[in-house]
Amino acid sequence: MVSSFVQPLTALGPHGKLGVMVCGHGSRNRLAVAEFAQLAEGLRERLPGVPVDYGYLEFARPILRDGLDNLRAQGVEHVLAVPGMLFAAGHAKNDIPSVLNTYAAETGLRIDYGRELGIDRKMIQAAAARISACLEQADPSVSRHDTLLVVVGRGSSDPDANSNVSKVTRMLVEGMGFGWGETLYSGVTFPLVEPGLRHALKLGFRRIVVFPYFLFSGVLVSRIQQHSQRVADDHPEIEFLSASYLGDHTLVLDTFRERVEEVIRGDTQMNCSLCKYRDQVLGFESEVGAPQRSHHHHVEGLVESCTLCERECTGACQPDGVPIPLGHTHDHHGHDHSHDHSHGPAGDHGPAGEHAHTHAPYPQADHPLGPLSLASAGSPVSIPAESQETRQA
Repeated sequence: MVSSFVQPLTALGPHGKLGVMVCGHGSRNRLAVAEFAQLAEGLRERLPGVPVDYGYLEFARPILRDGLDNLRAQGVEHVLAVPGMLFAAGHAKNDIPSVLNTYAAETGLRIDYGRELGIDRKMIQAAAARISACLEQADPSVSRHDTLLVVVGRGSSDPDANSNVSKVTRMLVEGMGFGWGETLYSGVTFPLVEPGLRHALKLGFRRIVVFPYFLFSGVLVSRIQQHSQRVADDHPEIEFLSASYLGDHTLVLDTFRERVEEVIRGDTQMNCSLCKYRDQVLGFESEVGAPQRSHHHHVEGLVESCTLCERECTGACQPDGVPIPLGHTHDHHGHDHSHDHSHGPAGDHGPAGEHAHTHAPYPQADHPLGPLSLASAGSPVSIPAESQETRQA
C-alpha cells in the first residue's frame, strides 16, 4: 500500500539544503540495531535526493552526533529530526531534544524536531496486519470472539505514553472483533507481562494472542516472549499465540515519512495537555517544569559486550543476536556468564544501579503487579526491575 502525501519533500528548503535525522534510543541487542538501520534505509528510499542518517542515545553506534556530523559533511544546512519511537515519553520529550539543542548551539546547524509516530491510522493498520498474519496459523475452530488480545507496550514512567498503548489495544480489539483486550507492559509500570497474563487467564478465553507493540526486536521483545511462554507452559489447555512486532512494515515507513514532512509544515505538536512535564498530571505533580536534559552521556555509544547482560541475556554477545533463554548460561569471550545479576530501582543504569539516573522516582513502583515488588528471587512470577538501559532502539 502506498500513501499519498500533501507535498513531496525536496532537497532544498527555505533554510538551505535539507537532511533527515532519525533519532533512536539504542539497544544492546544487535538484531534491534540492525533493524533500526534497515528502517532508516527504507526511509531513504522514500525520500530520494534528501540525505537521511540516524543515530542512537545509548548502547549502540552511531550516536546521534555521528549522524548529524554525517549530514553536515554532505552539505546539509537544515536538519529535520524525528524520534524513532512509538510514543512521546522521557526520551522523545527530554533526552533527544537535549542532544539536538546542544549540537545546534555548538555548530550553528539548524535542527527542527518532529513528533513521535503516535496514535495513527496507518500504525493501527500495520499492527492489525501483524496480528492477522499470526491468526493465519491459529486453530480455525476458535473464533475471534473466543480470543483475548493482549497488547504489550514498552512501559514508561510517563502515564500519557502508557495510556496510548491502551488506546491502541481498544482500536485493535474493536476493529478486529476480539472477545476481549488487555494492555500489559514490559517494564517500569504495571501490569507486567507474566502477572498480567496470569490475571487475564481468569477471564476464561480459549485463545490468547500476545502482540508486542514495538518497532524492533531486542531485549524487551525477547523478555515478552519468554515470560509469555512461562504462562503458556503452565496452561496447555489454552492456545497461546505470539504475533510479530511492527518492524519496517510499509505503513510504519509511510508514517515516518509523514512525520518528516510535518516538520516542514510546522505541524509537530506533541500532546501537551497530559504531559507530566507541563501540567499537573494526577500522581506526577512534582515533575512539572523538570529541566530538559539528557541522562545518557555515560553510556553514549557504549558497546562492550562482556558487560551487557543483566538478569536476562540481551543477545548482544551472540553471533545471531538472539538472547539465550532464561535460566541458561553461556560463554562471554572465554568466561562463563550466568544471568543472575541484581538491578537497581527503575530508572537506574547498569547492574545494581551503578550509573544512577536523576529521573524522578516512579510513584507506583511498589504496585503488586509492577517492577520492584516482583524482583525478589524465588517469586513464582519474579521479574527483574526494568532499567532504562534495556529500552530498545
